[in-house]
Amino acid sequence: MNTALVAAAPRHAISLRSIAGRIGLLPALLVLLVAGMSAVDAQFYGLINVLNILRNASLLAIVACGQALVIIAGGFDLSVGAVVALASVVTAKAMAATAAAFPGNNALIIASGVAAGLGSGAVVGLVNGFCVARLKVSGFVVTLGTMSATAGVGLMITNGIPVYGMPEIFVKGFGRAQALGLPTAAHIALIVILVMVFAQRRTLFGRYVYAIGGNVDAAVVSGVTIQRHIVGTYVVSSVLAALTGILLTAQVGSGQASFGGDRMMLQSIAAAVIGGVSLRGGVGRIEIVAISALFLTILGNALNLLHVDSRLQPVFLGVIMVAAVALDELSRRSKPRV
Repeated sequence: MNTALVAAAPRHAISLRSIAGRIGLLPALLVLLVAGMSAVDAQFYGLINVLNILRNASLLAIVACGQALVIIAGGFDLSVGAVVALASVVTAKAMAATAAAFPGNNALIIASGVAAGLGSGAVVGLVNGFCVARLKVSGFVVTLGTMSATAGVGLMITNGIPVYGMPEIFVKGFGRAQALGLPTAAHIALIVILVMVFAQRRTLFGRYVYAIGGNVDAAVVSGVTIQRHIVGTYVVSSVLAALTGILLTAQVGSGQASFGGDRMMLQSIAAAVIGGVSLRGGVGRIEIVAISALFLTILGNALNLLHVDSRLQPVFLGVIMVAAVALDELSRRSKPRV
């Protein structure tokens, strides 16, 4: 196997252009945030607001890390928002059913719910990956279809009504709890990010994902098992989205088919492209994507504190996404041809 290709895939030359590719629009976004926060600093730096930002940023970062992995491999996952909702209602339903059969056994109730929620995400990821890798269907089309189907299943399960019946320890002792001054979701997000960064930099799976996204033909010649690794990226993305759904369920105290949706999907893609992940694949760092998720959350929070019309906020997100994609395209065009 030509390991030189795989080993070199995630590395970039140290230059201004490569630095721009790694950090994307984060410097410009940081300037914008500093300017905005100067007008609302009293409210912004309040403890309640900071904890709220950390919770929301953690949830977005988990989904965005999975989304980034798929994009680096040259794909798209539009179904993440629907998977968040499906995992939420499946988790709540499983806990309620287990609680009815084994009342008082909180450990079994929580374990069954979490397993069911993560399992629902894994199933959607396997369907996405199989259709893309084996059937050669466009990832955009496949995940658009599974997004619709998954959202429909979630609504059918609940009839649009929130699902309750979870143990109090799951809600108050986990979803709304804090450890070392940080929300539980922040600790879980940090673990996810560290694992993803390690996988990117230190495992063959991470290197193969870069190789597939950078040049799939060269990866095939080098002996990379394309199908297996593409399926793996979609499964990871869906499982992380399901984890986010479980965390949301714990925080709110109910399973809801309205969680996630188009907004979570768009924000996860935005966090990826703003953080320097190329929509053409082969380029991107998970840690920068996680930071982008934090900045996006801060931006939305600042706009709310500035009383910006909620109907205008998606406009800011759209403009930033277009600018990030344009920056990526300009960076590619400026590279010398060999």
